[in-house]
Amino acid sequence: MKNFRIFSILTLLAFVFQSCQRDAETPVDTNQALEIFDLSYGDDPRQKMDVFLPAGRTQSSTRVLIWVHGGSWMDGDKGEFIGFKPWFESAQEDYAYVSLNYRLFDLGTQQNRFPSQEEDMVTAMNMVRAKLSEWNVSDNVVMAGASAGGHLTLLHSYKHNTDGLVKVAMALFPPTDLLGMLTSNALAPLLFGALVGNPEEERQKYLDSSPLTFVSSQSVPTAFFHGTADTVVPIQQSYDLEEALDENNVPFLSRYYPGQGHGFTEQTYRDLIVEGEAFIQENMP
Repeated sequence: MKNFRIFSILTLLAFVFQSCQRDAETPVDTNQALEIFDLSYGDDPRQKMDVFLPAGRTQSSTRVLIWVHGGSWMDGDKGEFIGFKPWFESAQEDYAYVSLNYRLFDLGTQQNRFPSQEEDMVTAMNMVRAKLSEWNVSDNVVMAGASAGGHLTLLHSYKHNTDGLVKVAMALFPPTDLLGMLTSNALAPLLFGALVGNPEEERQKYLDSSPLTFVSSQSVPTAFFHGTADTVVPIQQSYDLEEALDENNVPFLSRYYPGQGHGFTEQTYRDLIVEGEAFIQENMP
């Protein structure tokens, strides 16, 4: 009887193990759309991403757009992309989307000063690359973002894109020169002094944190959009970016919107996404 009980337990354990093994090996049905929320790419609670995979995706055809939210490096959330997602989907075909959170600077505690956000972009993008096969999508990646997210997009695309994962960058009203941003408004010196440091003592850190510093002939094609009435990120930031890209013969698309500020009308957002997609089609390998 004792031997029978042992045999029964072993048989049950073997059945459970085999069932779990079959579950683990069950492939994801790529014919079905899949949404993954709060996927961690690090130990910090802010180091998470949302992933939106389309039905019928393939590693040969499905492109990936990575969205980086704005919020002055101290606010905002990856949920920002939900508002933009229908407009991207109406202008683009066969895209997967990934929206990133990152560690935010805390003005009170001084935690997560720059370059914490820059470092999170590197970590998140490394995870995206590692997941491409599992997600069954291509390595044709567009990185995009608005305001602080546009800054992080450009900084990563120009400074850290050593593996060539990002093929095209797209930025909305992005800071491109942090030293230049110090005179943008009355609060800017306070923000950047806390976020980055004293510019007189840490000038090199400002340069190392500015996308303009890293523009070269090897920079990825870039589309960027700015309002002429922007009082948060002066339009000169985009003028300077255009000049640098032009001098280095980097393909670019620049659009300036008279009278619009730090944020656009719905129609402008829709239009720029359509124009941005045309630019991507022209410049994506």
